[in-house]
Amino acid sequence: MARQTTTRRWAAGTVALLYCLWSVTGAHGYAFNQIVPDMRQPAALTGGSACPIPSHQLTNPGAIAVRWSTVLGASPRTIVTTDQTPAGSLNEIEQVIQQSLNVWMNVDGTSLTPSALAPLTRISSATACGSDGVNSICFDQPDAAFTPGVLAFTRVITADAIGVQIGNGPVSTEVGQILDADIYFNPSNSAITFATPSALSSNPKSYDLESVLTHELGHFFGFSHSAVWGAMMFPFAPALGTFAGVRPTLQQPDAPLSDDDRTGLRNLYADSLDTTYVGSIQGRIVPANPLSLPASAPWVTGIFGAHVVAVDVGTGSVVAGALGGWSCQSPGLVQFDGSYLISHLPLGKSYSLYAEPLDGAVGPSEVSNALVTLCRNATTDPGWPPAQGCVAPPVNVQFTTRTRPEL
Repeated sequence: MARQTTTRRWAAGTVALLYCLWSVTGAHGYAFNQIVPDMRQPAALTGGSACPIPSHQLTNPGAIAVRWSTVLGASPRTIVTTDQTPAGSLNEIEQVIQQSLNVWMNVDGTSLTPSALAPLTRISSATACGSDGVNSICFDQPDAAFTPGVLAFTRVITADAIGVQIGNGPVSTEVGQILDADIYFNPSNSAITFATPSALSSNPKSYDLESVLTHELGHFFGFSHSAVWGAMMFPFAPALGTFAGVRPTLQQPDAPLSDDDRTGLRNLYADSLDTTYVGSIQGRIVPANPLSLPASAPWVTGIFGAHVVAVDVGTGSVVAGALGGWSCQSPGLVQFDGSYLISHLPLGKSYSLYAEPLDGAVGPSEVSNALVTLCRNATTDPGWPPAQGCVAPPVNVQFTTRTRPEL
């Protein structure tokens, strides 16, 4: 069995629905796509634990294959390029795709490197995206998810057991393995066009193709959204005619990412040989007044869904933000005890920490599926073992807190 998520990128904002899995002794930070292993299957196929696992691509050499459809919308024109010749336009777009992929594959301290990417290929089909086991990028494929205001969205299918296959794609060798990830750009809204970097300045009413694609590729690699302002995975699109962050360069391919994006990627694709980004901060977020916990959910013993942020004392910059509120120790279930874990921080620095509710620009709806998919039960999945079933509580957006850090 595999599970599918859809992440939408909106003109005025973004709504993310994602999932992921990994057996942990604390709630890993950041907002990753989560998936709970299919506990109806034998332990040999699931690992025997109901702890959530992050969705992830395999990182062995050449494991990540990506193709893109060369069929582009013409009325209206989906993508504006500087080179107006048919071949030149496609080459310009492909350069943006490759550069956007490189942004995520050149972060120090991760196992996600350019060697994991197979050669980028083209396909002439107008319907290249779908549940076929092939990672695709499509610019002229209609879909019901393109409701008013949607710029682009990503669908991700993740395996909840070993031996799962989608279409003619690879058979999963790990729980949490991404089997298919497709990125769709809106092809039919006359108010939405995208421009390559070289064409953006002369088309100020277009969205920057590189910005939107780099964001969607974050979902492609397993991210949900970040509540950190300025992060590439922040849910809201940059303004028309602007780029989110700094353009990548040959010297710094990952320049568009924030430290929050980089720290999240190090958690999702940890480099076992790294000795620099190995610091961590963990603890619990509990209410100043215990009576503020939901009486209808006695299993909730801490604040669920708090945004916990680590700030570099020396620079004042945000290094990482995480969604806390839960922990899980194999064989599970998830415990809603207010726990958080911010890991893969650089050593030799001092950090200050604060917690805030998701009641500002980013609300629970922007990260909803990263939280609600911490649990599965007989209602969501018929035949689910009762001993491995749970229900995620609503996100707490009204609280005053005290922290109990464990450094």
